[in-house]
Amino acid sequence: MKRLLIVSFLVAAAVGVNVTYDHRALVIDGKRRVLVSGSIHYPRSTPDMWPGLIQKSKEGGLDVIETYVFWNLHESVRNQYDFEGRKDLVKFVKLVADAGLYVHLRIGPYVCAEWNYGGFPLWLHFIPGIELRTDNEPFKAEMKRFTAKIVSMMKEENLYASQGGPIILSQIENEYGNSDIESRYGPAAKSYVKWAASMATYLNTGVPWVMCQQRDAPDPIIDTCNGFYCDGYKPNAENKPTMWTENWTGWFLSFGGAVPYRPVEDIAYAVARFYQRGGTFQNYYMYHGGTNFGRTSGGPFIATSYDYDAPLDEYGAPRQPKWGHLKDLHKAIKLCEEALVATDPTTTSLGQNVEAGVYKTSSTCAAFLANIDTQNDATAEFNGNSYHLPAWSVSILPDCKNVVFNTAKINSMTTIRRFVATSFRDELSYSKAISSDWSYVSEPVGISSNDAFNKQGLVEQINTTADQSDYLWYSVSIEIKGDEPFLHDGSQTTLHVKSLGHVLYLFINGQLEGRAIGNANHPDFSKDIPVTLKHGKNKLDLLSLTVGLQNYGAFFDKTGVGITGPVELEGLTDGSAVDLSSQQWTYQIGLKGEALGLNTGGSSLWVSGSPESQPLTWYKTIFDAPSGDYPIAIDFTGMGKGEAWVNGQSIGRYWPDYIAPVSGCSDCSYKGSYSPTKCLKNCGKPSQKLYHVPQSWLKSSGNVLVLFEEIGGDPTKISFATQELESLCSRVSESNPLPMEAWSQDKSTRKSKSKPRVSLECPHPNQVISSIKFASFGTPQGKCGSFSHGECQSTDALSILEKACIGSRTCSIGVSTTTFGDPCIGVVKSLAVEASCA
Repeated sequence: MKRLLIVSFLVAAAVGVNVTYDHRALVIDGKRRVLVSGSIHYPRSTPDMWPGLIQKSKEGGLDVIETYVFWNLHESVRNQYDFEGRKDLVKFVKLVADAGLYVHLRIGPYVCAEWNYGGFPLWLHFIPGIELRTDNEPFKAEMKRFTAKIVSMMKEENLYASQGGPIILSQIENEYGNSDIESRYGPAAKSYVKWAASMATYLNTGVPWVMCQQRDAPDPIIDTCNGFYCDGYKPNAENKPTMWTENWTGWFLSFGGAVPYRPVEDIAYAVARFYQRGGTFQNYYMYHGGTNFGRTSGGPFIATSYDYDAPLDEYGAPRQPKWGHLKDLHKAIKLCEEALVATDPTTTSLGQNVEAGVYKTSSTCAAFLANIDTQNDATAEFNGNSYHLPAWSVSILPDCKNVVFNTAKINSMTTIRRFVATSFRDELSYSKAISSDWSYVSEPVGISSNDAFNKQGLVEQINTTADQSDYLWYSVSIEIKGDEPFLHDGSQTTLHVKSLGHVLYLFINGQLEGRAIGNANHPDFSKDIPVTLKHGKNKLDLLSLTVGLQNYGAFFDKTGVGITGPVELEGLTDGSAVDLSSQQWTYQIGLKGEALGLNTGGSSLWVSGSPESQPLTWYKTIFDAPSGDYPIAIDFTGMGKGEAWVNGQSIGRYWPDYIAPVSGCSDCSYKGSYSPTKCLKNCGKPSQKLYHVPQSWLKSSGNVLVLFEEIGGDPTKISFATQELESLCSRVSESNPLPMEAWSQDKSTRKSKSKPRVSLECPHPNQVISSIKFASFGTPQGKCGSFSHGECQSTDALSILEKACIGSRTCSIGVSTTTFGDPCIGVVKSLAVEASCA
């Protein structure tokens, strides 16, 4: 019988399913579906991570995995494709299928995504007559060719739902309809949108296509919403469903900025409101953000971490309570699915800032009760019953009677994860201390390549380097004669430099004299640098750096980089200035160490020891991998700015030298509309000091770590850090809804004698709860990691929790006076617990 079932499934899969849509929802094999999706970008993690990420997404209640397709990743050289390793799109899609989930393939091929150059390959820039993202024949030819290439690959592997595969949706273009984009391209934008839609549908994938943020998306393309809130969105035609392709779960991190985060209560509120008001497809951007390995980050100034405060953190661990609370939300929404797909909602006011959204047929009824007030709780009468609604919350009633979920009341546990630093020295099992066993190569200052070239005047960097390197040397010589109006030999003047960005180092006669940096909001800068010149010949070398190319905006591809001038010597004895901009400069693309392949650790040039905090230095060491299977990062404390490689694989740009502003971080309420600057942490600290090293890139021993340090730092101060669980916590009130497990999937009925419960679970299968750090039933205060007792508390809470939990991987206990007694009659009580695992 089992064999027969498997054969039947394979036959059904081979036949494929029909995916269409109507005004309510996507229709899969004739059945309307309520779908929950999450974005995971395959190159921002590693193939060995993919199965775990996908499985945790499924366990979190997702139906769909959404990913962009990154053109410049796969075709960095025109007509030369790469789909190996982290670039193996087909493998990723098949793994999603193996987990029983669907795929939304956002081909674009423009992706934005805080990705270098918006995902476009730089060689597009050099095609004669090309204009990107408009009605331009050279661009359309290349866009069509790549899109058709991806579609063909998917078809060859039978990956579209119409072929029995997991892909139920595809996207063409991306956020082109934003007010600051499409209008800038003029009349040609309209014809380009129509062409893109026609081109995509002509490829005959058998599944619907979408265009996000595209109000003029022509039929049959579905226009969709992106944003922090999309509950008010309506598609541009009655026959199209309401879809949300990007619900931003946090925000990206910029070098020089504090770390953004978004409270889960607000995300849950936004999602519940979306389904309340007619939505049936919602996607979290990101569900797992991952890492911008190598030089893939865009921006400019986008950090290497793309954690995004997602439900699965940068390293793949569930971020609690975000992951768990959203999991409960998804279960609650699925309890409503029969009613949601059957009809349109009816909205009724229940009072000021309080409303009910009801889906009702002769056989089903589901309701969403929303309090959209940002300050005040409310009591609402609905269907003859009274409901307490916290401010900025939605209660979900799958039977129009019982509240199974409230967005502001969290039942899931909270975890505190810390990166525990372990010096390289301590990790070694033999006596040779890796932290002192470094070798180095000094990068030459200025021109060192036979491929250097001379040119009159200053050049723009992208047109010169084609983004083959972050680095471009600008070099010029100045002769100081006795009769010129400079200060005396050895005295100072000022070099004024204007640059389009992003970073600049100035060397005078081989010595670093100063630097200038832009920021995420203003990558360009002007800088006056005091310099000391000598009598005779002086060599000026300016090293200009990119920190990810522009990825967003109209004509973003035309945003220049580098020293465009003027470059002037100012403060001469007669008050004049010397403009060096139009002189003959010598240029070198990239570094000598890059050309020699020092990033792999090869070459005979390495010298034992390390110079003291010298700029432009390559460092190398050999290390053993940390023991255990914990996620690993390198803590770059002590270093300035550069790039790092482990066994030849780039873990990205590091920049612990760039400190976030000291102000802007404060306690953040989930109540009220969210924005990227509303909730910030890590003020006054490095924007990023920890950098992910995937486990699959490591061997047990003999690993090679190479750094290129631009500013100067002490590599002996860097350390491993492993992500370890510090605490499990939960705080649940008597007034919270019952745990989702208390509701059956068919009729939403309560299990007998159910109460709100505190549930704890050690994340690792081999762990058990080893101690209860805190337990209080009554009116506990504070949050996970800093709980304290309130005026009301049970004397037995700690012993009860210890008996129920210690020695078990999981434990669950009712929040009830039956269990703990009643320390304060008439007061709504909570149970707060903090535990540790071992």
